[in-house]
Amino acid sequence: MSETALPKDELQPVPETPAQPTTPTVERRGNGLAILALLLGAAGVAVGGWGVWQVRNLQTNNQQQLSQLQALGDQAQSFKLSEQRLSSRLEQLPAADELEDRRRLVTQLQGDQQRLSQRLETVLGASRKDWRLAEAEHLLRLASLRLSALQDISSAQALVQGADDILREQNDPGAFAAREQLAKSLAALRSTEQPDRTGLFLQLGALRDQVLELSAVAPEYKDRGDSLLGLTADGDGASRWAQWWDQVSRYFRIDFNADKNIRPLLAGQGLTQVRLALSLALEQAQWAALNGQAAVYTQALSEARDVLTGNFNQDNPQSKIMLERLVELGKQPVTVVTPDLAKTLSTVQAYLERRSLSVEESVKPLAKPAANTARETSP
Repeated sequence: MSETALPKDELQPVPETPAQPTTPTVERRGNGLAILALLLGAAGVAVGGWGVWQVRNLQTNNQQQLSQLQALGDQAQSFKLSEQRLSSRLEQLPAADELEDRRRLVTQLQGDQQRLSQRLETVLGASRKDWRLAEAEHLLRLASLRLSALQDISSAQALVQGADDILREQNDPGAFAAREQLAKSLAALRSTEQPDRTGLFLQLGALRDQVLELSAVAPEYKDRGDSLLGLTADGDGASRWAQWWDQVSRYFRIDFNADKNIRPLLAGQGLTQVRLALSLALEQAQWAALNGQAAVYTQALSEARDVLTGNFNQDNPQSKIMLERLVELGKQPVTVVTPDLAKTLSTVQAYLERRSLSVEESVKPLAKPAANTARETSP
């Protein structure tokens, strides 16, 4: 052996590193299993929830399908009832031959109804025209009556114009002669002046109101300072003479124009009677003016003037003005020469007779087909 050999103690083997324990490995494996178990549990819960949700959806769908099936069943039942009703109605309908006969009868009835409506329109149209023409004749009669009774020119002109408008609406060449005569009557009426009877009536009424204000004015002595007072001496005698003369002058007067007609003064009952007579004369003139009585109007105004001039002093301003108004009103016309509408009325009546004859002749051909149709439809 070599001299460098080590002693035994030194030659002993070096002890190895002690082995690590196995406990941590086991703990790690336990944690992994727990996590895996949790994951599996969560997955199971999710799968279970999804399954529950699916089950509920299936239940909801089943309920909807059941309600739809029930609605379909109700519809089917209603369709079945409708089919039964239709079947019962179809059973009640007549046969095809009977329907054809009815259709033919309906067609014939429609044709008859159309012909009757045409004839009715013809007859009614003629009737309307006849009514309008009769109205024109009536208007002419009224115009003639207004002229003869009241001498109302304006009203008669409006009535004749209305009759001419009716004839113009007919648009009938046969009415030329009648319209020509109407035009002549209208021209004559337009050229005739209408007297203002209403104005005369009102003016006479105003004069009647003034009659109550008429009075006899007694003359009075007016002392101007150059009368008998200058003959008396100054002093108390002159004043007494003036007072005495003032009192006496109220009861008498001295008129140096003796050739004038001196009328007695009216007073009391006499004045009332004269006023009443004058008022009655004016009232009679009013009636005559309103009714177109020229003779009565002239006579009434003449009586009013006589009463006024015979009982009231002409120096009275009231009576003087009233007399002038009566003279002016007496010159106003209350009557007028009115045109004669007899020829116009006879011309229109002749036109109506000719037209009625022509209408009757035109209706006769329409009556024959109606009689033939009645024979055909009768069994």
